[in-house]
Amino acid sequence: MTSTSPAETAAPAHPPLPDDGTGGVLSGPWRALTLGIVSVVLLLAFEATAVNTAMPTAAQQFDGIGLYAFAFSGYFTTTLLAMVVSGQWCDRSGPLAPLFSGIAVFAAGLVTAGTAVNMWMFVAGRAVQGLGGGLVIVALYVVVGRAFPERLRPSVFAAFSAAWVLPSILGPVISGAVTQHVGWRWVFLAVPVLVLLPLAVMGPALRRTEKSQPPLQAGPYDWRRTRDAAMVAVGAALLQYAGQRLDPWAPLPAAAGLALLGPAVLRLLPRGTLRAVRGLPTVILLRGVAAGAFFAAELFIPLMMQTQRGLSVTMAGLTLAPGGLSWAFGSWLQGRPGAERYRAAMIRTGFLATAVAIGGAALVLFPAVPVWVAAVFWGIGGAGMGLAIASISVLMMKLSKPEETGGNSAALQLSDALGNVLLTGLAGVLFAALGGGAVGAADHGGAALPAGAFAAVFLTMPVVALVGAVLSGRAGAARGRA
Repeated sequence: MTSTSPAETAAPAHPPLPDDGTGGVLSGPWRALTLGIVSVVLLLAFEATAVNTAMPTAAQQFDGIGLYAFAFSGYFTTTLLAMVVSGQWCDRSGPLAPLFSGIAVFAAGLVTAGTAVNMWMFVAGRAVQGLGGGLVIVALYVVVGRAFPERLRPSVFAAFSAAWVLPSILGPVISGAVTQHVGWRWVFLAVPVLVLLPLAVMGPALRRTEKSQPPLQAGPYDWRRTRDAAMVAVGAALLQYAGQRLDPWAPLPAAAGLALLGPAVLRLLPRGTLRAVRGLPTVILLRGVAAGAFFAAELFIPLMMQTQRGLSVTMAGLTLAPGGLSWAFGSWLQGRPGAERYRAAMIRTGFLATAVAIGGAALVLFPAVPVWVAAVFWGIGGAGMGLAIASISVLMMKLSKPEETGGNSAALQLSDALGNVLLTGLAGVLFAALGGGAVGAADHGGAALPAGAFAAVFLTMPVVALVGAVLSGRAGAARGRA
């Protein structure tokens, strides 16, 4: 895959539904489809916010604080494989089958995590969720590229972000209440019931949309890409395992992980991605940098607020709520008329806001700093992520050739997941190395985990975000092929 000029990429993979140039995503032929796909995002958002709130309690019950980061990175590791499979599947048969299959697998993973008897089974359930989530997210992007005209795509991505608003407010409250009064397991076991709603809402609309599209003309399935994706997933898992060992034998799985990961990543991502070649390669790279830096820090905030400042499960989860609200605002802002000319500037601003937010949230490690400071800074970070992530998605669509929409959507999500895996893994290593993996340290009113373990995470990730800000100037269209 190579970067192309805007003239080559103006059309989606196939002509979208008839467009008279008027109306929005909730008008005419797009209303039912928009409501359907947004309901899927709503489900994923509720699960994410609820899990962030319940995870510290689950990890402590299993004496698994040392594997806390693994429960998150395990999700993203399997997502790597599923995204590549979904991209090729969508390019050959359309998004309907991978989307519904992914929802079913995602629900199965929730049940596995909710019935876990130890931390490793819990991590396995999260891994199954990742398989489903990877299938779903790429299929959703392909739906946007196939069904919506270019003028409506920024609004669709803004609607995706808006779908996080309600879960950001209610997710921590509901999850915290359920965790405290019923048990954390029901945070996972209750969510599969919600799967029925998106299936009922979007099924008929998506089938009608797919029937209106011309037949797909993709080539044969490329099993080499699936092999490479499996190599990335196994390599990433080995790196995470090595980081958790922290003993003289750790270099062995680390070396094996790098040997698998490096060559496969180079083959899966657009040429020049790791060198930040101007245009599509840099756009793909920036997605991983943004997601990795933000979420590697976010997953430690509820744990930090509970163990360092004594907040309840519910209040610790609510610290993240402003980020979801402001994310929707940032995404809405990038979709306003006239914003197109400022794409690179919005991405840079988003990275800078993310760096400020992560560093600012760490201030609550000082007892004299009020706990609400973390929520305020996380609101700043959410707005930055809304600007950056949605703008990156729009640029990816604009710079993709018609026949590469599915593949490049998969590459974008692959970069997202890879950034999450590597930076969450790094955060876990830093956290464990400085004493954060001490089992039972925060259990049942015990001593707080070492503040230095959290500080290592919250000082490293702003540096990563600043690197993204520097690279954002290379996100514009290349003058030729990379």
